[in-house]
Amino acid sequence: MSQATPRIAPLAPPYPPEIQAQFDRIMRGAPPLLLFRVMAGQSRAWDKFRAGGLLDPGPLSLREREIVIDRTCALNKCEYEWGVHVAVFAGPARLTEDEVRATVEGDATSPCWSPGEQALIAAVDALHHRATFTNAEFAALAAHYDEAQILEVMLLCGFYRTVSYLANGLRLPLEEKAARFPQL
Repeated sequence: MSQATPRIAPLAPPYPPEIQAQFDRIMRGAPPLLLFRVMAGQSRAWDKFRAGGLLDPGPLSLREREIVIDRTCALNKCEYEWGVHVAVFAGPARLTEDEVRATVEGDATSPCWSPGEQALIAAVDALHHRATFTNAEFAALAAHYDEAQILEVMLLCGFYRTVSYLANGLRLPLEEKAARFPQL
């Protein structure tokens, strides 16, 4: 981790047993992320954060989910969360180096995306810029995804925009093993 410190101090180990159990469940044995440690220091915020319920797989494939999350974080200039997701999930989601780069530098017309993935990127971009879809954007999304998946896309965009606000607003230093934005 860099030498910078977040604006709100994170919990330091040893953690209370109930918090340790929550970290273990979320992190599957890995040390808790700095974001989680900051949030867990404020019980109401931590409970609300975990109640978002989007830490489970949901109706999208891992690949689709990560495209939505990575693009949302990139649009919000949240290198912290983008980097964590790329480091942990890009491989299992089978995202290529070009696709990872396109979440930051590309758009829905980037040739690396399938038609369904182009609809996902366009949806994320629309929600980010206008907080809604045009009829054409919604129709393009609905051509590839069912209602549950479309709702999941919107929920993920909102949740990871919030995560971006938290990470950016708290000035969280980047996690040591996280990916870094491509150099432009």
